[in-house]
Amino acid sequence: MEKKMAYLDAYETYLRQIEEDIANIDTLRKHLVFGYTSNLDVIFKWDIEKFNRILDEFLPEKPTGDTEDIINSMEDFARITSGYLIKGMGGSIEVADIAVCEYLENAFDLEYGLGGNGAQGAAALGALGIPVVVQLTDRSPEVCQKLEHGDIRLVDEQGQLVSVKGHAQKEPPLYHMILQFTKGDKLKIRGKEYDIPVSNRLILFCDSVHKSVPVPDYFLRYLEEHPCDISAYLVAGFDAVVDKQIMQERLDTLCPHYERLKKANPDFVLYFEGADYMNLDVKELLYRSISRYVDILGMNEEELDTQLRRFGKVLDKESLPSVLDGLRAMLHRFPVCGIVLHTKDYAMYFGSRLPGIDIEKGLTIGNLMSATRARLGSYGSLKMCSDSLKMDLSRAGLRFFEELSQMQLDEYVCLVPSRYLEKPKYTIGLGDTFVAGVHTSFLK
Repeated sequence: MEKKMAYLDAYETYLRQIEEDIANIDTLRKHLVFGYTSNLDVIFKWDIEKFNRILDEFLPEKPTGDTEDIINSMEDFARITSGYLIKGMGGSIEVADIAVCEYLENAFDLEYGLGGNGAQGAAALGALGIPVVVQLTDRSPEVCQKLEHGDIRLVDEQGQLVSVKGHAQKEPPLYHMILQFTKGDKLKIRGKEYDIPVSNRLILFCDSVHKSVPVPDYFLRYLEEHPCDISAYLVAGFDAVVDKQIMQERLDTLCPHYERLKKANPDFVLYFEGADYMNLDVKELLYRSISRYVDILGMNEEELDTQLRRFGKVLDKESLPSVLDGLRAMLHRFPVCGIVLHTKDYAMYFGSRLPGIDIEKGLTIGNLMSATRARLGSYGSLKMCSDSLKMDLSRAGLRFFEELSQMQLDEYVCLVPSRYLEKPKYTIGLGDTFVAGVHTSFLK
């Protein structure tokens, strides 16, 4: 990385490049492909007083939230979620008793949004006018309606590439419940108050489809029949799979699929985005199996911390050397070309250079699109993204950039400070929106 004492703000320059890309969108020869999940999010309108009343009624013990916890009752809900909120941690939690979901629907005011890694990423790019091919686990009218803007396409049962519009299926939505929470709000637990340290969100899984994540043969077949039409392929959405045998069955199909695509078209980027997995053994199996095909592994700092703890390492998020050592350990265990780490303060690529790809562009646009969603609660248009340029750069991100500029590293590292918002309006889909932005550097 070129040595610089201070970050040269290139956000506006890269946004102008995206405007040019969109103006020439008809000249694109290849597709961005996003898989594999979609659902309808049930979003609880955050109300700290209502949440504290739930804690008063259902929390007789100390808050404890662990990665592999399952919610079987409202007592579990109170104990586990308060454990996450005290730390400001996001995550995904399985709800085994539908009565919990029904109680929460009555306890909070609700709104509905699009869920699923691939679907949200496609929606974010669609708002900019960038075409995407997407695979959906939920093709209900409610979900497809949220994907009708822009040029978003899917592969139908006849193996044809068609617009999402007009191709919904007559089926009920798959619901996921989202609990957003706000930095600075005070949790009241057994006579004590705790400040929530970071705004974040929890995802409560209530459906069974995403326990297996079916990927239809006709979708895979279409890609294998048109491998040279792919510029990048996003793989995500297995975080609710808890059965290793089911995950292995998926891998038995998908790994040969990736191998065939890479053999036919070595130049496309295979991007695997991680998540907060309910079963860490499933996550390890998945990462080890597909890392031999993946070019880029994406994650946030909470996921990095969880992974490193399994290696017996501790991550200090405030220490750049600790973060770099952690990424180095991840690359050693999962030898992909590089890792994209996204945080509220910065985005970073760590690994080997990717020929012909300006990864700084992707990190910058990813940060800008994510900041726009955090600011407005919607997927941003070009004008909305341009307005987000007025947001300040993260001080922590700037500090990391300056510290990095003084280091001599064997790896290629690119770090872009984020446009920072202390109290975001929205915390849902920020990572998926960021990943969509990174894919703008793969347009061909």
